[in-house]
Amino acid sequence: MTIKLFERLDNNEIIFVVSDLLDLELINAPQHVKEHLLKYSADKFQRVELNEQAIKLADTYINEKVVGKTSVEDCRHIAMATIHKVDVLASWNCKHIVNLDRIKSYNSVNLRLGYSMIEIRSPKDLVNYGND
Repeated sequence: MTIKLFERLDNNEIIFVVSDLLDLELINAPQHVKEHLLKYSADKFQRVELNEQAIKLADTYINEKVVGKTSVEDCRHIAMATIHKVDVLASWNCKHIVNLDRIKSYNSVNLRLGYSMIEIRSPKDLVNYGND
């Protein structure tokens, strides 16, 4: 399962940048994932839409063979996060997204096309367990 939460850090606050693509993936997500999002108030969420710019960037990832054609939805998540300049894209998909070689390739395309690099991490890398 691929679940993505885009996070933008503003003034040390987490803002979750979410989309309709995430909504669809949450339908089949484990309950604990859904409950995690419910911990946050509505003002901690910003909604973005899939647009032509993101579709074109996602198609470029596919055309550049960063991943195969079956990963188009993953590419759209990454493209939306890139275009909206989120600080971190979190994903449990370690095969197609949270994979060092693929991250380098996504960022190579981004830089060549004038976009910023995207930081991609597993959600477990972003959770503060209070063990400071």
